[in-house]
Amino acid sequence: MDLSEPPPAELTDRSPASGAEQRALQIVILGLTITSSWGNGHATTYRSLVRGLARRGHSVLFLEHDKPWYRAHRDLAHPPYGETRLYRSIEELMDRWRPAIRDADLVLVGSYVPEGIAVGRLVQRTARGATAFYDIDTPVTLASLAAGRCEYLEPELIRGFDLYLSFTGGPVLRELEQRFGAHAAAPLYCSADPEDCRADSSAALQWDLGYIGTYSEDRQPAVARLLCAPARAWPEGRFVLAGSLYPPDLAWPENCARIEHLPPDRHPQFYAAQRFTLNVTRAEMVRRGFSPSVRLFEAALCGTPAISDHWPGIETFFRPDEEILVARTADELLGYLRNMPDAQRRVIGARARARVLAGHTGAHRAAELERYARRVLRAPARARQAAVA
Repeated sequence: MDLSEPPPAELTDRSPASGAEQRALQIVILGLTITSSWGNGHATTYRSLVRGLARRGHSVLFLEHDKPWYRAHRDLAHPPYGETRLYRSIEELMDRWRPAIRDADLVLVGSYVPEGIAVGRLVQRTARGATAFYDIDTPVTLASLAAGRCEYLEPELIRGFDLYLSFTGGPVLRELEQRFGAHAAAPLYCSADPEDCRADSSAALQWDLGYIGTYSEDRQPAVARLLCAPARAWPEGRFVLAGSLYPPDLAWPENCARIEHLPPDRHPQFYAAQRFTLNVTRAEMVRRGFSPSVRLFEAALCGTPAISDHWPGIETFFRPDEEILVARTADELLGYLRNMPDAQRRVIGARARARVLAGHTGAHRAAELERYARRVLRAPARARQAAVA
């Protein structure tokens, strides 16, 4: 079975009635978090995906481990799509939700789920339908597996899932199959939704360049090179960084404002106040490539052009110089900020928005996931793994 085939026409229709001739699926997702976007990029992705699935008529139960750091920073405690339930332990998960896991058409386990190995084993022992691992951190996962220190996944579990869905595309998909024994690896990239991210041409511009990103040690050198260095070299410029978990002893340029945490419902206002937005990629994702950030899609829907560091495969998502700008050095980035005419800047933002609307919304991801699941479910249970190989 080739999971990389384009979806049938009916699966690209974003209306809830799309594919209505087929039975609605019962889907259980065990993910890191959907209720809190604090310090993570998972919540935004799950919200978009679950909303898309619900609009296609599917029943979705999202199970989240109730962790105190998310409990203290919940910005969507009760998502208005699907059903969200919290659990405090593996024992509670087994006692309360084993029947739902057993009877679902598809059970999806996400990366970085607390006690993820135990959760994956429970799912593989219990589920009668299709099972999938959704890796929102694929390059980091593979590096951790290679080092023998991945806390949420192990090679044996990979071989036990029917599907391995990856935030990263390109050559890594074949590596997952050939090196780690995944039965079928396919991309399921992040997404953004137009109802959440709208262009606002009337907004007053406050900053020349803005950036949203949680602190990551391996990403910080690029933040220093593409945000801090340009800010120091151009004192008249206005810069801003929004994100949590940054060490308190980091020194920021005087013309770079800081916002500790920005919930998703304030992202559109934030993007609208920037002339350009910055995208900085984690080191392992740069090395592997084909790992677009959800921030790229959000900014594009808001009509704000992005300046990104370079990574392999970026051109498969946005055309450089037409839909996205690429900077490797502070001087290149400053060239865009200082020299690009405003009309050209707006054209790039509009083209990027059209690109996301055509292929990178939550509706598109929901259709892709449905297609993958139905192809697995069409195979007899005992032949399923051979069918998706």
